[in-house]
Amino acid sequence: MQNLARTEARRTDWQRALPILEGHNVLLRELRASDAAALCALLTTEEVTRFINPPPTTVEGFEKFIAWTHCQRAAGAHVCFAVTIEMFEEAIGLFQVRQLEAGFGVAEWGFALGSPFWGTGIFQESAGLVLDFVFGTLSVRRLEARAAVTNERGNGALQKIGAVEEGILRESFLRHGQNLDQTLYAILADEWRSRKTRVDVLARQRIH
Repeated sequence: MQNLARTEARRTDWQRALPILEGHNVLLRELRASDAAALCALLTTEEVTRFINPPPTTVEGFEKFIAWTHCQRAAGAHVCFAVTIEMFEEAIGLFQVRQLEAGFGVAEWGFALGSPFWGTGIFQESAGLVLDFVFGTLSVRRLEARAAVTNERGNGALQKIGAVEEGILRESFLRHGQNLDQTLYAILADEWRSRKTRVDVLARQRIH
């Protein structure tokens, strides 16, 4: 009963408001209405939208999307973190996680980052913070992701953080009039914890 109470308390806390997730170079927080203009400028370019579901195309559309994420978070069905960095308070990207199973036993995540910040290490650090939250606070046991087979950057990013390829979903993604195949990836809670332990051990060894 005590474990159940702690789980329910954690769930209630994040349903009220998302916590701030802070790394060495990034800070993840709940989206704000004031992020709409920056997100519209960064996430609507062709190179960013090429392999993702179409985002809103206007600042007003992003404002409505941000309000929707707050409602979904309060309902306990979805969370969305804004990615920010030092000296740049507005959002430069976002991470979304939605439940596929009631209570977040199984969930799916997606992400988008403004192209000026690709290849900077921001994605990997941000993803690690989100995964800690997903497997710790949300108690997800299985986290899924989909990436178009032709999206080399997206597939590489998922593989780099330890996502396991489980199969090909044929013609599962319609984009620009084309039906694209997607790769299905998954990370299990125990796999993430084991990976983190190995990374921490290696880091301590390098320090000593």
